[in-house]
Amino acid sequence: MQRIAMLGLTLTLSAVAAVPQGSADTYPSKPIRLIIGFPPGSAADITARLVGDSMSRTLGQQVVIEARPGAGSSLAAESVARAPADGYTLFMGTLSNVTNAAVQKNLRFDFVKDFAPIVPLTGLPLILAVHPSLGVSNVKELIALAKSKPGELTYASVGPGTVGHLALELISVRNGIKLVHVPYPGSPPGVADLVAGRVSMTLGVASTVMPHVNAGKLKALASCSGKRLAPDLPTVAEALVPGFECSVWFSLVAPAGTPRPVIDKLATAANAALKSEDVAAKLRAAGFEPLGGQPDAFAKFIAAESVKWADAAKAAGLKK
Repeated sequence: MQRIAMLGLTLTLSAVAAVPQGSADTYPSKPIRLIIGFPPGSAADITARLVGDSMSRTLGQQVVIEARPGAGSSLAAESVARAPADGYTLFMGTLSNVTNAAVQKNLRFDFVKDFAPIVPLTGLPLILAVHPSLGVSNVKELIALAKSKPGELTYASVGPGTVGHLALELISVRNGIKLVHVPYPGSPPGVADLVAGRVSMTLGVASTVMPHVNAGKLKALASCSGKRLAPDLPTVAEALVPGFECSVWFSLVAPAGTPRPVIDKLATAANAALKSEDVAAKLRAAGFEPLGGQPDAFAKFIAAESVKWADAAKAAGLKK
């Protein structure tokens, strides 16, 4: 009887030990929620829907997109950081999460420690655009106008601590000007107010800004790319801040502690989506550059971005 009892205990312990691997093998067995911190129609939403649809087909379960805008995506990030680490609640991590951490004191989560990186999805260049009523045709003229009207020119961003906020504050400090920050819950409403002339300028993603530039409703002055996007569009590094380069990136992350087999399965599905000719073509048509990669390399990238933007925040006088 004792041997039978011991055998039963051994079998029970073996079964318990096998559960995590078994659950990873059968993942996913229900729909997956992908939470984004920006409103419908935003660059994050476009990336999530194009990549998520393809991942749904690969994984055999629907990837459901949920928008929870506010606080530069910090509200959404906090909710996912507290979610079960089972692979069924994911987050659209962005550069905003890194810049938020560089300047805000009271975040109730740590983007580096509380999330498991999966894969970078897309990248977008940033464009410095102004309302035509300002009457400026290049960055030097904009700086001269701002110096002549300290505290009068306003700029839209998608929230405190986001790249549009931090970068323009850095530009202001480096050039001795004073601009007024007007935060919005997402890029579309901010750009809409810029088109209407209610704010003076923005440093916004190309996919949102350029259609209005092409329609003659906004004037593009510079990009934050490493090289010119067009012969007549200089970079911020050329015009204002030597060495300054940035782009907005969108990524897939999960709560820390999510099993590695689940992370790998999600990375495989996301990379397959980005390599799909159909998805890649649609992303490029919308102004995105498909990225892709592996979890470990992406973790190193996030760490480097965290250092870069913490240094930028300090230089701009925004260090927390």
